[in-house]
Amino acid sequence: MSGDAAASADRGGGAAASDRLLATVVREESARITAALTASFRSFDLAEEAVAQAVEEALREWRVRGIPPNPAAWLTQAARHNALDRLRRERVFEDKVLERTGALLAATAAASEPAGEPPVADERLALLFGCCHPALAPDAQLALTLRAVCGLTTAQIARATFSTLPATGQRISRAKSKIARSGIPLRVPEGPDAASRLDLVLTIVSVMYSEAHFVAGADAAADRDLAYDALWLARVIAAALPREAEALGLLALLEFHRARESARAVDGELVLLAEQDRSRWDAALVADARIVLEKAARLRRPGRWQLHAAIAACHADAVDAASTDWLQVLTLYDMLLAYDRSPVVLLNRAVALARIEGAQAALREADGLEQDLSRSHLWHAVRASLLRDLGREDEALAADLRALELTANEAERRLLASRVAR
Repeated sequence: MSGDAAASADRGGGAAASDRLLATVVREESARITAALTASFRSFDLAEEAVAQAVEEALREWRVRGIPPNPAAWLTQAARHNALDRLRRERVFEDKVLERTGALLAATAAASEPAGEPPVADERLALLFGCCHPALAPDAQLALTLRAVCGLTTAQIARATFSTLPATGQRISRAKSKIARSGIPLRVPEGPDAASRLDLVLTIVSVMYSEAHFVAGADAAADRDLAYDALWLARVIAAALPREAEALGLLALLEFHRARESARAVDGELVLLAEQDRSRWDAALVADARIVLEKAARLRRPGRWQLHAAIAACHADAVDAASTDWLQVLTLYDMLLAYDRSPVVLLNRAVALARIEGAQAALREADGLEQDLSRSHLWHAVRASLLRDLGREDEALAADLRALELTANEAERRLLASRVAR
């Protein structure tokens, strides 16, 4: 290799290393910095834009100058300078803001020192609750959470949520404007509305994880970054709120799901749960999920996320698909209906019902969901399977064809196409 080629390779390797580290720092620190700047400058929009600009600057400068000694402090200082520069341009800069942010920089830089395990920062949780405020539309909650808490770019969010770049940008901009106009606080709620707000936050995290697995045009492999961010957020919430049983329930659920990932996607192809090689499941992650679920149970405050996790635990307990305790699964679904009667839960219950009472009973339940799920490929796929079990091959084929029309994920399309071709 020539000297120039070697130098180029070194620069390329350094850039890759700095980009990987930056991604980690953004994931771990951007929410803290955004929340802290918001508290100092009293503007979420200003803070979020300042952090986003700092990330762009780090992407360029770290590739050229190398990784700084304290990356988190570098990002904090860059974001602070960006916020101050914008205030100066707008001619609203005041001395008291400078004093506040100076103290903020010192405190945040000290907290970023690598010695010891850093404490869970309340700022991340407060920012998450602010982004998931019920005054914001659900699609705006998700987009804003991905941007402000997880540090994803607008382009990444557009891909993750199956939206266009302009629409995603407008959604984020409108959400930030509404937070400013309405004075939505960035804090963890207390009192009567705390439980409902927590459930909303947990739902957003669950949606993030689910969307990582149904990327349009992709194969069976999940969007690793989005799935990781959802699991990371679940861990942040559970660590910050250790007495909230439902936060632990969601964490256990996502760990059970994540443990099956290597068996769910094999060589780009989707493998259904019943056909997965369970030796490929992450045993350590399954064990941790069980521990987390047991911690939740000891708090004696049942809820939907714990029941979802308990159903996942039933599948994890079975050495193979034939050994699944379907009666227990159905019982848990019946209990879950007291907390969650969504159409998807009812559809999943119908799948369990088929194992206990047969395909005919399950089909009646599934058909009752047509009004809610007729645009869902999963509903048509479940009906196809039940119809095929009943020997109604023509109807099963029609249902599979409709499911094929409705899915954009390539791995799911190949799986459905293989059924149609039989």
